[in-house]
Amino acid sequence: PADQALRIILETKHRAGKTVTIVYGFEGSEEALNELSKALKNHCGTGGSVKEGEIIIQGDHRQKIFQYLKQKGYQKTKL
Repeated sequence: PADQALRIILETKHRAGKTVTIVYGFEGSEEALNELSKALKNHCGTGGSVKEGEIIIQGDHRQKIFQYLKQKGYQKTKL
């Protein structure tokens, strides 16, 4: 985790005006990506999905996700 440069962005395009937080830049297996996605959704208390290597979390949870990833050892995470 310490070597991965994850990016966290906020997006509303093509989503009927709804806001989502997207985490991208994950390098690893699909299983590890799904596990991280589940942990983030549980931490934020909201729904989401994994598509094309990106974790999509419903709502604006940039700060929560940033703090969670820092706590889990992802040191190169950027907002």
